[in-house]
Amino acid sequence: PMLGHRGCRLAITNPEIYEMQVAAIMEAAIEVTEELGGSVVIEPEIMIPLVSVEAEIVFLKERLLNVIKAVFTEKGKEIPYQIGTMLETPRACLTAGSIGKHVDFISFGTNDLTQLTYGFSRDDIGKFVGDYEREKIIESDPFQHLDEEGVGELVTYAIERAKDATDKPLSIGICGEVGGDPASIAFLIDKGVHYVSCSPYRVPAAWLTIAQLSLKNQI
Repeated sequence: PMLGHRGCRLAITNPEIYEMQVAAIMEAAIEVTEELGGSVVIEPEIMIPLVSVEAEIVFLKERLLNVIKAVFTEKGKEIPYQIGTMLETPRACLTAGSIGKHVDFISFGTNDLTQLTYGFSRDDIGKFVGDYEREKIIESDPFQHLDEEGVGELVTYAIERAKDATDKPLSIGICGEVGGDPASIAFLIDKGVHYVSCSPYRVPAAWLTIAQLSLKNQI
């Protein structure tokens, strides 16, 4: 579980980690763009993980913008880029309005959001989820099928608040196993999600679901 000194928290205590990574990403993107003769422009998307407090994204974004500016100056070339964040905690969803105004895109980390919402752990849910389903305490494993009443409500609330906080288009995505679940995809697209990601083995099901929804004119 994403608890403790991890994600953006580690970058705040040790800013040089993200600064080094972002500098490397931007330098590589510029070099590849030049190698391709400008026929293709690489547009990096920098996703800052585990943000739960507006001040976290403000603190890190300011430093990363300085790094990017320095790279552009050194290389004598600028390329487009985006800075976004992954919402993985209930607090991040509840304060998405204040966080959303600082980013170009957001992605929901549904695995960790589910863990922190339920207090379940993906490491041991297999020991009891079968009993829960058999006794009808829950209908299905919430890590495989989105919990629409709980996690889904947090996602819906966050999307609404994040969109209200900015005038620019905001790309919204989902990361996690529910991103490959047909019923979850339908729910998420209805709430305004633009893209999903999941484990490779679930990608065909995601493609098929999106194609079916497209034929039904739901997207």
